[in-house]
Amino acid sequence: MGISDNLKRGVTELVLLGLLSEQDMYGYEMAQALRERSRGKFVLQETSMYPTLYRLQDGGYISAREELVGKRRKRTYYHLEPAGQTYFRQSLAEYLGVQEGIRAILRLDGEGGTQDG
Repeated sequence: MGISDNLKRGVTELVLLGLLSEQDMYGYEMAQALRERSRGKFVLQETSMYPTLYRLQDGGYISAREELVGKRRKRTYYHLEPAGQTYFRQSLAEYLGVQEGIRAILRLDGEGGTQDG
């Protein structure tokens, strides 16, 4: 597993909760939104996403509902529950704090480069 896979695994919960904070979505829709919004830098296969969704559901952060699509196919939509909204805000604050600390350690300027010093 490469570095980007480890980083992606660490923020998967956060980005999925972020998407669901905007609207209910189904798995494929979330995978596409991640790919599009990240300009192809955050690609998550649906099969990799479901274990995270199930953990969030088991924790009471999200719920799922099935809707019939066509005659026989069902689509599962995920919904952010109030506990999930709180968890998302806390996780985002923690992530941004860690990111700020890492940027300070690496002495990154606002342009994404390093400062000479």
